[in-house]
Amino acid sequence: MAKIDDAELGADFNYIIRLADSDVDGLSRIGMGLTSVKGVGVRTALAICKIAGVDKNKLGGHLTDDEQKMIHDAIESYPTEVPLWMLNRQRDIESGDELHLFSQEVGMTQKDDIARLRSTKAYRGLRHAARKRVRGQRTRSNGRTGLTLGVQRKQ
Repeated sequence: MAKIDDAELGADFNYIIRLADSDVDGLSRIGMGLTSVKGVGVRTALAICKIAGVDKNKLGGHLTDDEQKMIHDAIESYPTEVPLWMLNRQRDIESGDELHLFSQEVGMTQKDDIARLRSTKAYRGLRHAARKRVRGQRTRSNGRTGLTLGVQRKQ
């Protein structure tokens, strides 16, 4: 990637954009820059740009206030605009709604889910509590931490 001078960027260039309680890099294209928001991957970022009607290849720092507002509105309306399979929280346990979580909501919801599993003494909750692998991976030979055990050399 070529080095960009401050003169090329212009006086009204924003190096950091605030969207969905996260900082988005102004030097990256907005289609990829949105992925710095927690809960937004590449496919979600491109869908948000399409909903907002903003060019995905435009640098984030060159977005006008109107375009930033359009992206903010697209993030708010994202769960209703895309198919259900693109949402990251389908059939929420508490409300039963189809949701898509962004930024701090992702971490808080994940902590709540793990606390619920631990309190009901579900197998996954017990694995979380013991800080072991949860999804059925091998633990006998892989993922070892701590002091090394094994054969010692003869002295």
